[in-house]
Order: sequence, then structure tokens, then C-alpha cells
Amino acid sequence: MCADWRVPLSDLDFDVEEEAAALRVLRGRWLTMGPEVEAFESEFAQLLGVRHALAVASATAALHLVYLALDAGPTDEIIQPGINFVAAANMTLAVGATPVFADIVGLAEPTISPREIEQRITARTKAVVVMHYGGFLCRMDEIATMCRDRGVALIEDACHAVGARYEGGAGGPLHNRMVGALGDVACFSFFSNKNLATGEGGMITTNRDDIAERLRLLRSHGMTALTWDRHKGHAASYDVRLHGYNYRLDELHAAIGRAQLRKLGRNNERRRALAALYTRYLQPLTGWTIPFAELEGDSAHHLMVLVAPDEESRQRVVDALRAERIQSSLHYPYVPGFSAFKRFDAGDGAHGRSFAQRTITLPLYPTMTAAQVEDVCAVIRAAAC
Repeated sequence: MCADWRVPLSDLDFDVEEEAAALRVLRGRWLTMGPEVEAFESEFAQLLGVRHALAVASATAALHLVYLALDAGPTDEIIQPGINFVAAANMTLAVGATPVFADIVGLAEPTISPREIEQRITARTKAVVVMHYGGFLCRMDEIATMCRDRGVALIEDACHAVGARYEGGAGGPLHNRMVGALGDVACFSFFSNKNLATGEGGMITTNRDDIAERLRLLRSHGMTALTWDRHKGHAASYDVRLHGYNYRLDELHAAIGRAQLRKLGRNNERRRALAALYTRYLQPLTGWTIPFAELEGDSAHHLMVLVAPDEESRQRVVDALRAERIQSSLHYPYVPGFSAFKRFDAGDGAHGRSFAQRTITLPLYPTMTAAQVEDVCAVIRAAAC
């Protein structure tokens, strides 16, 4: 927590469990990928109900590996939301593919629009990336059916949504599945502000054996045996089957991740309660939008977001919050508006552009108090009038 902020944007729920996990690794004297990583992967896969979970150095590494595992390259296009962190687009360019940006459904539902995806699928489309914005799930039944019928891979950018369950399409094939088990493959982030935080780190989940096999090789230099395998005496040498990378997770991050995983359910419930308080206090504001406030279904409640009537109103509230030492942020700038991606800007995306200009991310974390939420909302109500 930054001492300059009276109410920070996010804060860690770390205590003796994380301390004990770190000490366990230090006393065990094995730091690189080994038994803690294996246990973390197993526990994560069990929670999500998937066959494979592979821990990696970051969600950006996860996206890069997934694109590589799908053989995405210079002749391919990857459809993705214009409202997202830039990593998905950066890694698209890293493999030589072309990012194709699709608009969001609207200001009240800032997830990728199925209609926009359908309009952009071509013979060159290798994959569709969906991002469960703020922990709220995309329209997965519609998108999954579209991708399956077109023979296009479906990638979940699940960085905001760890622990959420899909409740749409009752009776359908995806109903009641966990995020991370809704597409061909999913990517998670354990960055410091995420619901499950280790500082750096990520996870890839899939039920496809072919993708998992390639990912294991790509994650660690294309090698058929890891240092831990050789240390245990399970391998004397190794082959290198393909050109790979060093995207491994280490034991310290994995051990902390296991402690955080045990808290995930309760912390997501706490986030849900705090988000409900925000909604109760802010919903009466005229002209302001609370995304997903009217939508049913599960959420990890990673973000609490408010959309202003216009840019001037947004800035007035941001300034008022800062004056009271309350931190806010923006999730996210419109990716095609960045200098590096202007050449991929087709000039559409009206909802995404407007959202990026008018949205405010408010403080939300499991150790936040109801009094702090009321304090934040009081400042907003006074400045928004």
C-alpha cells in the first residue's frame, strides 16, 4: 500500500500464510520450478475442473506461448477487444500476426461484442481472444458456438476473472463451467493487483492435450526434461524438440500463489459485497453508468468501474478523488489509439472509444472496509453534481 494514498486502488491480502509459504521454499533450498509449481498447477487445475494447468512467468508470457502453440504467424489474424491491456495486442505482433480489434457490447457491458467478432472473421482468422472485463464474463455461449462453427481457436484472457463461474445458457454445454474452461485455452495473471496476487506470474489452462504438450515444451526452451526432473534422478539428459523460451514460474511465486488460492473464494465474495455497496451508493447518480449493474451471473469482481456522462465530468471526479488522496485509474485506454497500433485502427469501435474516454476505476480490494467505500462514494457524489 502506498503511504501517499488514504484509500489505494488495490491492496494485498497477505499475512502469515504467505510468509510461511515463502519460508517453506527458502528452507527447502530449491528456488527454480519444482514441487511448489507442480502443486500449484495441480490445485489450480482442480479448482477450474481442467485437465492441464501450466504456471508461467506472467500473463504476457502465457499469451505469447498460446499464440505460438496455435501456430499463429504472419499470415494470420487474431480478433481481440480494443478495450484490454496492451499485452494481447503486443504478443500478436510478437508472433508476426495481425491484431483485428472488435468493439465492446456497450458502456454498460464492456466485453467484446459477438456481432463484432462475426463481422471480422475471415479465412485468415487464427483465433479470437475474449477478455472477461473486470471479472464479468463475456457472452460465451454465442462466441464459443461461432468459433467452433468457423474452426477458429477461442482464447480466454481470464486475467480479471479467476474464480468466476459461467452461469449463462442454462442447460448448454458451457453452463456452470469455471472461467478457464470455456474456450480452447485460457490465460491468467497473478500481478500484484489481481484477485490472486503473487507479484508476477501467470497460468495457462486447457483441456486440449495437443496444446498442453506444445506449451510444456515452449515454456522451457523446448526441452524434454527440466532441471527438477534431473535433480530427482528422473532424467539424465534431454532433447530439444522445438525452439522455446524461458517462461517458467519459480518456487517462491508458486508457494505464495498456493496460499492465495486458498483465500480466493472468500476474497471474491468480499469483493462482491463491496461492489454491491458501491452500486447502492452510486446508482442514483444521473447520467452515470455502472457497468454490469443490471446483468445477472457470476463475477470475480476484479474491478469497480464507473462511466461518466462525458470527459469533463470524469476529470472533475478524478481530481476530487485525488484531492482526498483516493486513488483511481483507467482500465483501459483504447488499444488502437496507441501510437504503436494506429495502423490497425479501422476507425470504428465507437463504444470502446467512448468507454476509454469516460471510465474511472475505483478502489476495490478484499481488505477494504465498508466505511472506505462510503467515503469514496461521498466524494464522487459531491463532485458529480
